[in-house]
Amino acid sequence: MAPRVFLVRHGETEWSLNGRHTGSTDIPLTANGEKRVKATGNALVGKDRLIVPSKLAHIYVSPRKRAQRTFELLNLGIKGIPWEPHGKTEIPGIPCSAHVEVTEDIREWDYGDYEGITSPEIRRIRKEQGLGEGWDIWRDGCPGGESPKDIDERLDRLITDIRDRWHRSVMEGQGKDGHGHPAGSNGDVLIVAHGHILRALALRWTGQELHAGPAFLLEAGGVGILSYEHNSIDEPAILLGGAFVVDVDDPPSGK
Repeated sequence: MAPRVFLVRHGETEWSLNGRHTGSTDIPLTANGEKRVKATGNALVGKDRLIVPSKLAHIYVSPRKRAQRTFELLNLGIKGIPWEPHGKTEIPGIPCSAHVEVTEDIREWDYGDYEGITSPEIRRIRKEQGLGEGWDIWRDGCPGGESPKDIDERLDRLITDIRDRWHRSVMEGQGKDGHGHPAGSNGDVLIVAHGHILRALALRWTGQELHAGPAFLLEAGGVGILSYEHNSIDEPAILLGGAFVVDVDDPPSGK
């Protein structure tokens, strides 16, 4: 299997519950949000589960505490996270040696003037301003915040970093396993961030322009996967049908 990028959206917050755009505002997870993230970690993280800690080469986390708290609850035993914990964790987590990097490149879209308000409110405001009601963040961006071009620039930088640092050597002849396949033990990447920026990342990963907008969602606490077709770094893809296939050891040969 080609290296993968696991996209984890932070858990539920009060603002995600009522549809308020949350960019730079640093608000915590709800109690239910924490509970659901713990359940996700227990279900999907483990040596025989979707996210195998020993196969993670690197972890990128947003600088916002709702993303960092989500990471803390994912059942990964990381020593020395680069921030002060935002709460207690009741489980030690499964040991993982991957380095955790906090990067502005994966923070949420800067909503500017639209921070803290809902899409219906934004459409009402734009109508009053004579801008029409057909606001689309993927096309129009946010006044006082970021444009789609701004998002392109930082996500393309992140994608280049992932491919050059963690995936290229695995897929182009180095790091083969005993069967001649890419060795995933040094290639998988985990990203913990936010709804709009992770959906935008999936678009840019596959070379699509943001203005078309994604025809897919990523719910609070949800997990998505990016990878490659035909084990080729030149064929990036969104992993759907095989997303939750668990790798198992080959059965012993012989009668």
